[in-house]
Amino acid sequence: MILWSRLEAFPLDEPDAGHPFSARLAKEQGWTHAETARVLREYKRFLFLAAVAGHPVSPSEPVDHAWHLHLLYTRSYWQRLCREVLAFDLHHEPSQGGRDERMKFHDWYSRTLESYRFHFDEDPPADLWPAPGAKKSGGSGARWFEPARFWLVPKFWPFRRGGHSPFA
Repeated sequence: MILWSRLEAFPLDEPDAGHPFSARLAKEQGWTHAETARVLREYKRFLFLAAVAGHPVSPSEPVDHAWHLHLLYTRSYWQRLCREVLAFDLHHEPSQGGRDERMKFHDWYSRTLESYRFHFDEDPPADLWPAPGAKKSGGSGARWFEPARFWLVPKFWPFRRGGHSPFA
């Protein structure tokens, strides 16, 4: 498992960064340092599977958040991770939408979980890798926006009797 050793040793945080990658991920997702560390370990496991599984892989939602952010750190991602550690370019291929794509990614995700069990000889943590049917249930708590920059308005209206939305 030479590749796994290289991935474990790969620093996602630059040593001299004032606001490192992991801190930015934690802030954007509202995760604690410990939660972020767990997600980053699973992100590295996902990268390993992408290299060795022999089939397309699909990340869980929290792992996908880490991947999306890492793609913004272009030198770290493309030069150091892909070229030096993985030795191939790992492109992010988002869904094209529609039923066929949902089924394809459902299959890829199911196969990813099977490969996880095979290569790591353990079940993936259910809170970070939910069962395939629950993958997009919204239960991860991950966010696709930065809450410090946007307002989030609840669907219910707390000042109205019964808590019903005035927009319904």
